[in-house]
Amino acid sequence: MAEHPLKTRIRTSAEDRPGVYRWLAGDGRVLYVGKSVRVRSRLLSYFRRPGGKTERLVREARGVAWDYAPNEFAALVHEMRLIRRWRPEYNVEHRRGSRYGFAKITQEPAPRLLSTARISDDGALYYGPLARAEWVSQAVGDLARVAGLRDCPGHAPIHFGDQMEIFADPRTPLCGRAETATCPAPCAGRCSRRDYDQRVAEVRAFLEVRGRQPLKELERSLEDASARLDFERAATLRDRLARLRRLRRRLSAFGGQLRSMNLIYPAAGRRGEDRVYLIRRGRLHSEWPAPASASARQHLADVVTRAFRPVAEDRHAAMSADAASEVLLTAGWFARRPEERRRAVGPCGCVRGRASTSIVRPRPIRPARGSRRRGSSGRRPTARRGCRRRASRGRRTDRACWRPRSGPSRPCPR
Repeated sequence: MAEHPLKTRIRTSAEDRPGVYRWLAGDGRVLYVGKSVRVRSRLLSYFRRPGGKTERLVREARGVAWDYAPNEFAALVHEMRLIRRWRPEYNVEHRRGSRYGFAKITQEPAPRLLSTARISDDGALYYGPLARAEWVSQAVGDLARVAGLRDCPGHAPIHFGDQMEIFADPRTPLCGRAETATCPAPCAGRCSRRDYDQRVAEVRAFLEVRGRQPLKELERSLEDASARLDFERAATLRDRLARLRRLRRRLSAFGGQLRSMNLIYPAAGRRGEDRVYLIRRGRLHSEWPAPASASARQHLADVVTRAFRPVAEDRHAAMSADAASEVLLTAGWFARRPEERRRAVGPCGCVRGRASTSIVRPRPIRPARGSRRRGSSGRRPTARRGCRRRASRGRRTDRACWRPRSGPSRPCPR
């Protein structure tokens, strides 16, 4: 039996090194995008999997292409970007729901606030990621209800009150929320575009931890319900208020985590293709060859200064679909590989100039407090003057006091 022509091409041309590959249809469409640390072995394995989706993919494909990458991290980022660009029909890994979710403000004439685990290229704004817990979905729904945003389907017709119409017929709201005063009913022309946009702005300020208007409204409603002795209503509002406060705390904590993902990540490559990746707020900003000289390290330090300079957009927590996908990918990479996270350094160490060598070498890990401490060379640290305990207390006097080898001196804690 003759060998498959694509298998012959892979066997003779591909190499076992990190990279991204693409299976192509006869008309040039991308059927599937994948990555591997050994491209040749991965592609040849497709011809040893009888049946199922793999066999259908090989049977339909008329071509295959691949691009090499310096390391697995570069291949992973490149794969994700190609999948988001082409949306291949055989790719499902980046379409599956993850254990994270987002609060989403849609891009519509009357935007809606939704809780979603799916990231789509629809121009919407995403806030998160948040744990996919039941209370998160409830909190997002509570926020939309308190702020007065619609929750009808996206295809519902919108007619604002200030919209000019030649033949204006009376319209009936599409749901009962208009009668309970929890929705301004833009579907029936009962609010102006300016009024609805103001409500959306309040929601965005809350999600960006810049405003507390929804919390203030809930607090006033809770006080009114308590004054009327409507305890059932007050209990409902109390639970709603607790969920929104918890959501705000989670969003505030995520903002700090995002700022902590400003990293300089050195990664070893094949055949000396070492790279330094500048990761800004969880996204890959740029990549550079690992510096091999003092002048190259100084140049990289200058690049870091420019790359991590604060900008006005840093104050906003909203992310596009591409940004949200990349933040999830980067966070997942370091969460699954803690040793790689320890290799990364913050931008401040590089800019100071004292830690320029840490760009190409991982920093030593400091021992945890209370553990058996040793110096970076593996030897026991020597005791400093003034660290010995008095022999009159009947205790050991040969214990050493540990402190980091770098940084300013500080008095012994004993």
